[in-house]
Amino acid sequence: MIQYLDNIQHKDSKNFFLIAGPCIIEGEDMALRIAEKVINITDKYNIPYIFKGSFKKANRSRVDSFTSIGEEKSLEILKKVGETFNIPTTTDIHENDHAALAAQYVDVLQIPAFLVRQTDLLVAAAETGKCVTLKKGQFLSPESMKFAVQKITDSNNQKVAIIERGNSFGYTDLIVDYRGIPTMREYAPVILDVTHSLQQPNQSSGVTGGRPDLIETVAKAGIAVGADGIFIETHPTPETALSDGANMLRLDLLEDLLKKLTRIRESIL
Repeated sequence: MIQYLDNIQHKDSKNFFLIAGPCIIEGEDMALRIAEKVINITDKYNIPYIFKGSFKKANRSRVDSFTSIGEEKSLEILKKVGETFNIPTTTDIHENDHAALAAQYVDVLQIPAFLVRQTDLLVAAAETGKCVTLKKGQFLSPESMKFAVQKITDSNNQKVAIIERGNSFGYTDLIVDYRGIPTMREYAPVILDVTHSLQQPNQSSGVTGGRPDLIETVAKAGIAVGADGIFIETHPTPETALSDGANMLRLDLLEDLLKKLTRIRESIL
């Protein structure tokens, strides 16, 4: 997928690529600071980097959960991040009309896991001509993602990748089946969403839990089995994050993790 992004750095490094940023855009200053920090690290280790931030969170457990600082304001911030640092950006979309809207501001459109079977949404994303990432539903087999990919390619868009984010394991946990990564790589490049794979959904409090202590374990395994990219949500202070703080990686821990993952990548090439 990254071969289609003209503004991505280190494209020819043979390293894995990284999608990283806060769960949701909380403000311009924080987005710029996170992007700058991650760029400094990825430049050091020759990692192609795409900045991620949700402009709106539609899938929330409770009606009073935080959803956005404003859709247009968030999209403008994403655009500014991309232009300031000359890097590609991505955000998730939830409605058909969001595809054309978000495509004016970002380089990659992400389809959420719960919506990956929504044909009209996938076609709308594909028809923008932007790169499209498809999160595998927690309820889907790796083999079934072939058909989601085909919805994009049948819409005359070859710029597609799959994001693995774990399978439902009981009511309140997720587990990654690493056998699915080589299977899905037959259909498209595969990105392992490390932090969302460690969510603990459906908690009685209505707030999703997580296991950030296992981020390094899951990420190492993903690189070892051949994931093309890694997806990590990161925040300077996850405990104060407005969304998904329970499973995010603290920003000051990112460099050590990427250093280790780069070594694993080098060892398997």
